[in-house]
This record gives sequence, C-alpha cells and structure tokens, in this order.
Amino acid sequence: MNQTVTPYNDSQRSKKEQVEEMFDNIAYRYDFLNHLLSLGIDITWRKKAIKSLQSIQPKRILDVASGTGDFAMEALSLKPETIVGFDLSEGMMQYGRAKATKMGVSNIVEFVKGDSEQMPFADNSFDAITVGFGVRNFENLEAGLREMHRVLRHGGKVAILEASMPRNTIIRALYSLYFGKIVPLIGKMFSKDARAYSYLPESVKAFPEGLEFVRILENIGFRNVEYAPLTFGACAFYRMEK
Repeated sequence: MNQTVTPYNDSQRSKKEQVEEMFDNIAYRYDFLNHLLSLGIDITWRKKAIKSLQSIQPKRILDVASGTGDFAMEALSLKPETIVGFDLSEGMMQYGRAKATKMGVSNIVEFVKGDSEQMPFADNSFDAITVGFGVRNFENLEAGLREMHRVLRHGGKVAILEASMPRNTIIRALYSLYFGKIVPLIGKMFSKDARAYSYLPESVKAFPEGLEFVRILENIGFRNVEYAPLTFGACAFYRMEK
C-alpha cells in the first residue's frame, strides 16, 4: 500500500476531499501550468498511450481522473462512439466541457463527477480506460484499480501515465531539484494554491512506481501488464488488459 500523502496535511478531512478542493482551486491555471512544467512533453506521452489502444478499436472509452479532459480529447483520434471523462473536481471538468463544446464533440465526450473508488458504471461497460497522472491521487489505490478492472470489458485495455522519478543518479538529482524546488516556485507564481505544487513532488515520491506498481496491477487481476519509462523516467507508462 502506498504511503498516504495529502495536499493540505489536514487530518480532519479525507484525501479525496482535499484532492477535490486542490483541483477546484487550480483548475483555471491547470492546462497552462501542466504544459509549461512538462515543457510540453506531456502531449507526446498522451499520444503514445492512446496509440497503444488502437488495436482494439474501442467504441466506449473511460478517462479516469479526467480533469480538464486532455486525455479524453486525445482519445478522439481513436474514433470512438463515446468518451466519458470521470473526475472528482467539478471545477476541472468545467474546462473539459468547454473544450468539448469548442471542438464540437459534446455529443461524443461527456463529463461525469464522481469517486473513482465507487464508479456509477455497470460491469464490463468500457472497451478501454485511460488515466493521466491521476492514480497517485486515489485515496485507496487498490480500491480505485479494482473499480477500473470491474467496469472494463474482458479483452479491454488500459493505458496509465503517471509521473515518476528517473533512475539515473545525475538525471534524478537534476529532476529532484526541478521538481522539488522550481516547480513549487512556478506553481506559486501562477496559481493561487501554492500547496498544490508542493504536493505534486511529494505524492510522486510516495507512489509505488515501476515494477512495484506492476505487481499491484497484476494482483488486482490485470493481464499482460507492461511498464515503460518515458523521457529518462520522468513519466511512467503502464499498459495492460483484462
């Protein structure tokens, strides 16, 4: 089980309550800061993840921890019938809905508010699931993963992207400096919630990444789980099927 790291270190509230508040607070700056802090490489990561789902030609896609819908919008390239963006934060999803409207795809992409540990979807109801930098925000990691497994159809595929720590000693040191010092500083400059960008590196360090996370996924019941570090290990890409 991963160590519990919360955005505000507030023992009176659950992690999911704090995560919801945090993302509501930073929603108006989220896309700008996300692309800025990743130097735009996050776009390439999402394209690679979506490409891994092409072989099954998914018609119904669930984007868990969808936020402002970047992953959901990238999934449009698969030409599905339906994409459901699912998230705790109504503030984030407002921007996702605005994107869908602007792109003229509101008939395909819908956003639903809810808890990833208790999804309001039937068993085996999606062909594919994507998660972009969201699993480490689950309050109960295994409960959230079990729900993903439950709503995915047999033979369906999952693509997960998550921030991680590089293995190379020199790159890891530089990355730690950037992630631990510079990212919170930039976040404080552009966002009204400075704590959100301190929580980011803390939650990444506490997350069971790489082969440890692979074992958790396999224990949940996912098959053919594969892990690939991207951009010197700054991002971890996990792909699997049910």
